[in-house]
Amino acid sequence: MLFLMLAVLTLSLAMQGGVVKLAILSDIHVTPGNINEGRLRAAVDEINAMDVDAVMVTGDLTNDGTDEQLANVKSVLDGITHPQYVIPGNHEDTWSQSACKTFNDLWGNDRFVFTVDKLVVIGMNCGPFMKMGDGHIKQEDLLWLDSTLNVMVKPGMQVLSVNHYPLLDDLDNYRAYVDVLKKYPVITHQCGHYHQWRLYETEGINGVIVRALSMDQGNYGYTLMNIDLDRQWINVYNKVIGKDPEVMFSYRINLDYYNSPRPDEHYTLPAGVEIQRVVADNASIFTRVGVDDKNLYFGNSLGYCKAVDKKTGQLRWQYKTDAMLFSRPAVTDKYVILPTSDKRLVWLDKKSGKPVWQYEAAGPYVADGVVRDGILYQGGFMTFQAWDVNKHRMLWHFDDIYNYCQAEPVVDGNDVIFGAWDTHLRSLDTRTGTMNWEWNNTKTSVLYSPGNVVPVVTPERVVIVAPDRFATGIDRRTGKQQWREKNDNKVRESLGRSADGKVAYAKTMDGELVAMSTGDKYELLWKVDLGFGYEHAPCIILERNGYIYCGSRRGMLAVVNAATRQLEFTYRLGTSEVNGFEFDRQGNIYCSLIEGTIWRITNDR
Repeated sequence: MLFLMLAVLTLSLAMQGGVVKLAILSDIHVTPGNINEGRLRAAVDEINAMDVDAVMVTGDLTNDGTDEQLANVKSVLDGITHPQYVIPGNHEDTWSQSACKTFNDLWGNDRFVFTVDKLVVIGMNCGPFMKMGDGHIKQEDLLWLDSTLNVMVKPGMQVLSVNHYPLLDDLDNYRAYVDVLKKYPVITHQCGHYHQWRLYETEGINGVIVRALSMDQGNYGYTLMNIDLDRQWINVYNKVIGKDPEVMFSYRINLDYYNSPRPDEHYTLPAGVEIQRVVADNASIFTRVGVDDKNLYFGNSLGYCKAVDKKTGQLRWQYKTDAMLFSRPAVTDKYVILPTSDKRLVWLDKKSGKPVWQYEAAGPYVADGVVRDGILYQGGFMTFQAWDVNKHRMLWHFDDIYNYCQAEPVVDGNDVIFGAWDTHLRSLDTRTGTMNWEWNNTKTSVLYSPGNVVPVVTPERVVIVAPDRFATGIDRRTGKQQWREKNDNKVRESLGRSADGKVAYAKTMDGELVAMSTGDKYELLWKVDLGFGYEHAPCIILERNGYIYCGSRRGMLAVVNAATRQLEFTYRLGTSEVNGFEFDRQGNIYCSLIEGTIWRITNDR
């Protein structure tokens, strides 16, 4: 009876004038020639025949985010004859072939805003960006959201917010997002991601999660949304291709917001420990931090490489690129060498930040490079390179790689050891670039690759963890697998080593730190709960002066005493992922957070 009443009400509202009518495609997951491509074409034909004001495509356009897949799906979406607005989803952002640049090149931006009658519709990208992580609204996008709505929302106007993720815990900074939205008359937040229908609310803001193109049992379709601003009513329809629309939700607009209790956290640091924020940037930071005696060096999501005074945080210089930066700048005596997402390796003068020389590459750089004895070892897209730093000369390159490199390589003796997102771990000769060996975990999916883990290397062994949730010991000389942990601890991509190399530390997906022997057989030495809960951040683990430093997906720092094997303390640095830890010759430790902050940790105990 209730459904019938809702259906009658919906049909009557649909006949009213002044209703904003939107068609929504979400989670279409098109690859060239797959069944979803054909169903999308059918959906486009139906939508073109409809009376709608605009079409929104709200993320996960592809499966793997490759340039080919993006160009292909755009060629289909270009057939839409109504105004269309598109944002990416996690499948375009997390393992992007172009480091998230191609989407912007094709669609012009990863955010949009438009008006229909008295409705402002605004949408933004929310990652995760180029590594495993929670959704995240870039710092500059939060500023843009506030400033844009401040200008566009006139008296009598209302707002529809759009994203790929809901305003829930999936977004690490959803509270900051909500705080901006609550300043304006937001009638609802629309998203996808979950491939299911759902209504929810966050601090009084209504949210609606809409269907994917492909649902269960061959159910292909899209979403229609009618918004009656006069009657203050929203109607959401399930539109299966070839069938009449069906009412899914019908609800009254609510603008009665409230504040949920925020966690009241207090942390007492042990004597001798000091933690201080050094940098609060105006953009997000996805890179680790380069350090020397005077400065910190990092890249941000606006494409700036910056040098700041490591004591005061004062800006020394900055250099602008054309895409988000994901690689830590490599610091030498004379240069800061910057791997860029716009396909360059740039030598910057260390004192001024001015470009001295650059190399034009075939693909983006998202990997951290390492300088040893005047040679830069740098992973790229389908290549690994060695460069004479001072002569700006490539010494050799290894090109038998079938995807991109991401993590920092380990250079030890005459070996450089690194993983790539092509399922392989490789050892190359540092002098010639010839391959000593390669190993893979027998998985065929690239998503299980050891692509974003820094191996633990000893004279006899290489130890890695990967998204397949196994730890593996490999013979350093031959590349033969010697042992494989049986997935009991659910390790992922976060790894580190003890000072003597006898212990490999790994973080589990349950937020624990496990210590494993780097010997010739698997041995779990000990385990301690870090208090992180569910965890997946690929943050390198650092042992320094007897203390082990771990970072979480939600900005928590945990420090473990290596001798006592006890958790010493935890401290909340922020709400977003910790990118990694670095240290300087003075004994300070630095880490960056995705939300755009850099912290200094001093431990004089």
